[in-house]
Amino acid sequence: MTHPIVQDPPPQPARMAVIGAGAIGGYLAALAHWSGLDVTVCVRSPLDTLTVESGGEERTAAVRIATAPAEVAPVDWVLLTTKAQDTASAEGWLRRLCGPGSTVVVVQNGVGHRERVAPYVPEGTEILPALAYIAAERLAPGRIRHHIASELQVPAGPLADRFADALAGGEPTVRPVADFTTAAWRKLLTNLGANPLTALLQQRMGIFADPGMAALAGDLLREAAVVARAEGADIGERDVADTLEIYRVVPPDGGSSMLYDRLAGRPMEHEYLTGAVVRAGERHGIATPLNGMLLTLLRAVDRELRG
Repeated sequence: MTHPIVQDPPPQPARMAVIGAGAIGGYLAALAHWSGLDVTVCVRSPLDTLTVESGGEERTAAVRIATAPAEVAPVDWVLLTTKAQDTASAEGWLRRLCGPGSTVVVVQNGVGHRERVAPYVPEGTEILPALAYIAAERLAPGRIRHHIASELQVPAGPLADRFADALAGGEPTVRPVADFTTAAWRKLLTNLGANPLTALLQQRMGIFADPGMAALAGDLLREAAVVARAEGADIGERDVADTLEIYRVVPPDGGSSMLYDRLAGRPMEHEYLTGAVVRAGERHGIATPLNGMLLTLLRAVDRELRG
């Protein structure tokens, strides 16, 4: 008598929730869905669709949409993609989505990712900081335009390897880095010239074709590099030059997250970018007059945006 062969059921796809459907959140949610993950996007207002335009093509991602924490349950991976200043407002989502074995990937600008998120997740939840090298823009709710680059840098280790494996079906590229302090400050440099200047001027990246504007950005970055070294980052003139080169090659119609926020009338994240440099400078007794001036101007604009 022969016995039927019992096959194991196919493995269930990893479950991922993305908190926030802005440019980065929407883009990452769509990529994760196309990589085969079970994706839920957590937003305040419902979305009809999630569409990403990239390289002249447009694709729709049939992700699940949740509009209240009561609608979700714990998942394997939680991507927190809100702006840094909105971290506290995501606590309801984080408490519902995090269970035993959950990892929160903090995809935000600035430094101090773990310290910023730890108060809002259950004790013992693993937190993986992530630096997004992705130029994307939210054109409308649920509609994202991807301009250039698709990489997440995370601290090297077993957790980074697991995250890379979860997204191994496609983009974004997950790159573990050994010296995450340096990586975080290097990423902060890319924001420190582009974000404040485009937001204050309400102009796109083409402004850096002006030699005077490029020189001003270089001075801002060199001032910040001194602070970065005091914070333990291996940042030098090569990093300043590389950042200026990024500004030069980015499409002139590209923008920055702070520019998009100002144009949309939303609060800006200056306290976690320029403000992080100024506060670190104060801790180390390092003067930051240029970044300090920009911070004062950005705070004035932000007060107006907040009404």
